Amino acid sequence: MRARNKRLLVTGGAGFIGSHLCDKLLERRPERIVVLDDFSLGKMENLTQLKQLDCVEIVKIDASDYEAMRKLYSAMDIDVTFNLAVIPLPASLKEPKRVIDMNILITSNLCDLLQRGYYDTLIHTSSSEAYGTAIYMTMNEDHPTQPITPYAASKLACDHIALSYHMTFGLDIAIVRPFNCYGPRQNEKSYAAVIPITINRILAGEPPIIQGDGQQTRDFSYVEDIAEAIPKIYELPSTRGRVINLATGKEMSIHNLIHMIMKLMDYSGPVIKEPSRRGDVRRHCGDISLAYRLMGYAPKTGYEEGLRRTIEWYRKSR
Repeated sequence: MRARNKRLLVTGGAGFIGSHLCDKLLERRPERIVVLDDFSLGKMENLTQLKQLDCVEIVKIDASDYEAMRKLYSAMDIDVTFNLAVIPLPASLKEPKRVIDMNILITSNLCDLLQRGYYDTLIHTSSSEAYGTAIYMTMNEDHPTQPITPYAASKLACDHIALSYHMTFGLDIAIVRPFNCYGPRQNEKSYAAVIPITINRILAGEPPIIQGDGQQTRDFSYVEDIAEAIPKIYELPSTRGRVINLATGKEMSIHNLIHMIMKLMDYSGPVIKEPSRRGDVRRHCGDISLAYRLMGYAPKTGYEEGLRRTIEWYRKSR
């Protein structure tokens, strides 16, 4: 399977990971890329390289709206859908029902339209939050799933829905499970994550914040490494019906992360300590041996280099 000359749809395509994925898909010379986003978090400026191209079409649609999605598929004759549309984790701490309902609707809509023959293949994006806190290290795809937040529970439910359509109807579906993406274009405003928050606070002359004791860990994955791997998952039939981790296999504490950012930005001021965030997992570190066996996946970007690029992007974007 190749993306060349195919008609591709990327839901959430104006978002952080979605826009980077669109850039990587464009390198494969598809016939068309349809970038779908409701622009609640996605940004038109994330599509600067794409929006002037004849082979790219940008549409504003809420992927949870079944009839709007059905009409789009009828009009566009899509071959492959890459699903990155999601309501993020921090929103679920304020509006849990809305996040659960929306995330499940998006996935069930896409699965139903696939089953009805509107397109051929679904590459669905999961989240490492589905695992919950690590019971053992490193966390492979057989690690127990014990989601903590409503967001994490909704993402795990979406994975089960997608896999059920694969198993029941034999549909062409694979699931990508990235660990804690960071990099240029990551949302820095509503529902921002720790890296853009920390960088932008220092750029604004404000002290960074550590929530809890700072010893909670994550496997921070540079976005371009993740975006480069997702098309390969589509291109390999051996990925079908599987959940595939994309990570670095390296554990980083929030304390060490923030102090690395401080060092790279020549900041030596105070750090604010705040209570732990609700629903914060304690440890995460992904096992990527399956992705390596299937497609030779090995992340190219180390923490320091990835953070340098990210800091520089936020500095220029201000």
